[in-house]
Amino acid sequence: MADWREQAQHDLLQGAAQLGLTLSETQQAQILDYVALLHKWNRAYNLTAVREPVEMLRRHVLDTLAVVPHIPQRHLLDVGTGPGIPGIILAIVWPDAALTLLDSNGKKARFVRMAVRELGLQNVHVAQARVEQFEVDTPFTGIISRAFADLGDFVCLTRHLLADDGRWWGMKGHVENELDHLPDDVAVVRIIELAVPFETARRSLIELRKR
Repeated sequence: MADWREQAQHDLLQGAAQLGLTLSETQQAQILDYVALLHKWNRAYNLTAVREPVEMLRRHVLDTLAVVPHIPQRHLLDVGTGPGIPGIILAIVWPDAALTLLDSNGKKARFVRMAVRELGLQNVHVAQARVEQFEVDTPFTGIISRAFADLGDFVCLTRHLLADDGRWWGMKGHVENELDHLPDDVAVVRIIELAVPFETARRSLIELRKR
């Protein structure tokens, strides 16, 4: 266990430096503790296809950290959060943010609640529901998704949850075909090409808004 943590911390610090981010010792420890929980519970809960903790750090954590410099919103919904990605990592990096992590899968929601409790995160609310049935009193200024649906379904299913001046954020690879199927009343603000440390595949962050 100690061996992988040493390598993972090295990769975390190197990756964060490449992204221009500074992580406190507490944030580093929380991220590594999260990876440890993900690795421990993955077999029972089927949380991710990635099996090795160092690869979890590279594939999930650094992929999330790459979007941090580009997102100004601090009242965010992570829809289809799965095992808490990207929401838990964003909550660690942004302790002043308010994040809601939503998933309809009971096992994954239970894991995320346990992880939030174990990590001592006070700025996260976990909800288990289908997104089209989920309701809130105050719309979100930002809605983010990493592996929930294509962009068209993403915006249609979450439209009722986004503030009028809010932003959708889609974490994607290749997106050209998905952009062709956006509703007419949704505009592309920008497409940000991400340089994710240790990743050679294309990664993009798509910012969308209501017209």
